Amino acid sequence: MNSIIIFIVGIFCLAVIAGVLQPSKKKKTRRSKRTKNPAIKKSANTGFNRSSSTCRTDEVILTLPLDKMTGAEFERLLTLYFRDNGYTVKEVGVGGRDGGVDLVITDKRGEKTAVQAKCYADHNKVQVMTVRELVGAKRNHDCILSLIVTTSDLTGPARKEADQFKVDYWHGGLVDSKLRSWGKWTPSNRKVKTTTTKKERSLSKTVSNIKCSCGAAMVKRKNKAGAEFLGCSSYPTCRKTKAI
Repeated sequence: MNSIIIFIVGIFCLAVIAGVLQPSKKKKTRRSKRTKNPAIKKSANTGFNRSSSTCRTDEVILTLPLDKMTGAEFERLLTLYFRDNGYTVKEVGVGGRDGGVDLVITDKRGEKTAVQAKCYADHNKVQVMTVRELVGAKRNHDCILSLIVTTSDLTGPARKEADQFKVDYWHGGLVDSKLRSWGKWTPSNRKVKTTTTKKERSLSKTVSNIKCSCGAAMVKRKNKAGAEFLGCSSYPTCRKTKAI
């Protein structure tokens, strides 16, 4: 009889010990999971670093041609330009998270302008959606005015939208002219060798009465297929063309 009682008591003690040990394992598992989450959040919150390879130093940027810059570098160049021209500049679009606005510039009167910068190749133009985003986003920064600065140009619908909502815009030729007049931007001059016949050279000097969008006169030229077209006389600063 005593042996049976001892056996029952032993089973009961084992059950109690097992119940005590099992929750402790669960707690360890939960703790291990919690320690992993902060590491994930920390890596996800890593901010954009201007000293990284996506944006070179100011000294380097001031020597780069526009077509050799990244979007972040073009924004930085504009920041330096506006500051030297008396504006207070806030870089709100660092790393591409602009929400429609890259820079907020404030003049001496306290008037704020929302700036959207687009560093595009010649064949890429600013679309109408960019204009609409800027118009909507400028209110988030308490800006009265808005400006699009692009190394290329705007599409026809984008120009129409910009004129309708009073959005100012600088196209590639104007941007190049303003930056060169500033004096601090000194891109390396690239010499392009071209072979043209005497007839083609005479055609290129034929000035038409048509003006380019940058204000310079258009001149007659010939493409590789021999077809004539009008090109801006300030080429390669301005690359605008028109069909004859």
